[in-house]
Amino acid sequence: MRVEIAFSDRVGIASEILTVLARHHLDVLSVEVEPPHIFINSPDLTDLEPIRPDLERVAGVRTLRPVDLLPGARRRLHLDALLNAFADPVLAVDARGHILVANAAAASLDAGTELAATFDDPAVATALLASGFRDQPGEATVHGEPFMLEARPLPDGAGGMVLFHAPQRLGERMNALQHLGDVGFDALLGAAPRMRALKQRAARVAAVDGPLLILGETGTGKELLAHACHRASPRAEMPFLALNCAALPESLAESELFGYAGGAFSGARRDGKPGLLELADRGTVFLDEIGEMSLYLQAKLLRFLSDGSFRRVGAARETRVDVRIISATHRDLPAMIGGGDFREDLYYRLNVLTLEIPALRDRGDDVVLLARHFCARAAAQTGSPACRLSAAAEAALAANPWPGNVRQLENAIFRAVTLADHPTLAPADLELAAGEPAPAPEGASWAEAVASFERAFLGRLYPDYPSSRKLAARLGTSHTMIANKLREHGLTGGPPRPR
Repeated sequence: MRVEIAFSDRVGIASEILTVLARHHLDVLSVEVEPPHIFINSPDLTDLEPIRPDLERVAGVRTLRPVDLLPGARRRLHLDALLNAFADPVLAVDARGHILVANAAAASLDAGTELAATFDDPAVATALLASGFRDQPGEATVHGEPFMLEARPLPDGAGGMVLFHAPQRLGERMNALQHLGDVGFDALLGAAPRMRALKQRAARVAAVDGPLLILGETGTGKELLAHACHRASPRAEMPFLALNCAALPESLAESELFGYAGGAFSGARRDGKPGLLELADRGTVFLDEIGEMSLYLQAKLLRFLSDGSFRRVGAARETRVDVRIISATHRDLPAMIGGGDFREDLYYRLNVLTLEIPALRDRGDDVVLLARHFCARAAAQTGSPACRLSAAAEAALAANPWPGNVRQLENAIFRAVTLADHPTLAPADLELAAGEPAPAPEGASWAEAVASFERAFLGRLYPDYPSSRKLAARLGTSHTMIANKLREHGLTGGPPRPR
């Protein structure tokens, strides 16, 4: 039985309490004194009542009660629960390198009792002990598997704690920092028929665990679609990490994707570094602008797609991971194959599943839908008062060809909301570049085509000639006709005239 005795603190009271237990021939396994309490663990004590009178006669004893655990055991239980909650291995080591405590995850290390025996290179443990666990040793291998190490000294030089982070665990942290919240197909705003068809096809494609190639012009949202496919896939809880192949030179792109061994090249970390493929194990790697990847890296990527293995830069050991590759490009890959700039065998490896995002100019009323969304978001981001788009501004947006697609539209709206000093945005606030009016939708009638041309043409000129008389003078026609057309197409700020 375990007993808690509350007492008034005085010299010798603990000894007198233990003397009572000895007179009753009770063996005491452990004693913990935390004034004004003493806790006793006596396996021979099964009933407190026979010895209660003798204990209560000890001067200063106030109350006695059974307890389930002694405070020290409770603290150890809580500590074990805390350590075992870590998914990463954790070791507590004394100043001589003896392992004192290991959590459940550390069983994968097969650490034994000595820190030096844990690592493939005992010099790692030597460096940790020499620095008092203050220097961060970087990467080390255990049974051939790489881990990033994190060390913390214990108080009074009593040793230290060593945490082992597997590359995949680091990838999960990177993913959490880069992608706050879920990004699903609902984030792909748009009600145009082509967008609805795209989302329906993407939902089916996402569930198939094979390479996916996303095609589309710059700024259409290829990475957003890739992330949505990842979130709808069986790998949704694993990392989603991205590499822009056009943003880095070949050597840097190689080390970012495949990682490198210690000292592989000048300037490399002496302990090596995992690449995105290792960090995203069991997850997804998104290769944006795959058409910009060098032929050398194409060959190395092809090898990985063939059997799931690769070598870090400068490494002799093969690494095998389970990663889905989603790639994207705005380039014409078949034409690049014909010109010798892209490997045909890699193209067929990447092009198992395909999605094509339509350009913004082909999405009809989605331009205005997106513009309104970006308007509200820009106001929230900048702390600006809520604003809206005038009918003339929406008409101007709809008529613009948007060569930069959704990204260009978002930037135009953000700029307008930031710089405007009035709640209703006019065409002049949008600072749209002049250009040819957008063509009428395919299949439009003659009247619809004429109306589409008039709306786009007048919407472009109206910001620079903001009255029917000025615009009529510019076009060499009557201001009455221009006024009627502006009202007909809703370019004056009022509702369009019914036809």
